Amino acid sequence: MDFIFGGSALNKGANLVTVGIPREFGYVVLVAAASAIMIIWMGIQVGKARKKFKITYPTMYAPSDTKEGDHFNCYQRAHQNTLEGYPTFLFLLFLGGLEMPVFSALAGVVFILGRISYARGYYTGDPKNRLRGMYAMIGVLALLIATLKFGIRLICM
Repeated sequence: MDFIFGGSALNKGANLVTVGIPREFGYVVLVAAASAIMIIWMGIQVGKARKKFKITYPTMYAPSDTKEGDHFNCYQRAHQNTLEGYPTFLFLLFLGGLEMPVFSALAGVVFILGRISYARGYYTGDPKNRLRGMYAMIGVLALLIATLKFGIRLICM
C-alpha cells in the first residue's frame, strides 16, 4: 500500500511523494495494540485502587490530607501522566515506523516497558519510585529520531 503526500486532485501539477508501507510495519501496529492494552491495564489498576481506598466517583483525585488519599493519587497520576504523553508516542511510533519499522517497534516496546515500570513504582505510594521507569524516554527519543529521518527523506525525495 502506498500513501501519497502533497498535492491534490485539484492541483495536478503538484509534486507528489509516494511512500510505501513496508511489511515490517506490522510490528509497529502490534506494538500500538500492546500499548492500548497497557493503557487499559493502568485504568483497571486505578479502578482497583478506587475500591481499595474507597474513593467514589466522580472524584478524580482524593484529598491529599490522608495517607490513603495520597496513595490513590499515585495510581491516578501514573495513569494520567501516561495518557498525557500517549498521543505523542503514537504519532512518533506510526510516522517513525514508516521509515524504520523494526527500530520503531523496538523503541515502542522500550516505551511500554518503561511506562509499566513507572506505574509500578508509583503504585508503591512513594512518588520517587516512579523514576524506575524513566528509561521509557529512551524509547520516545528513538522514535523522534526515526520520525525526523522520515521527514528529512520526504523533503529530499
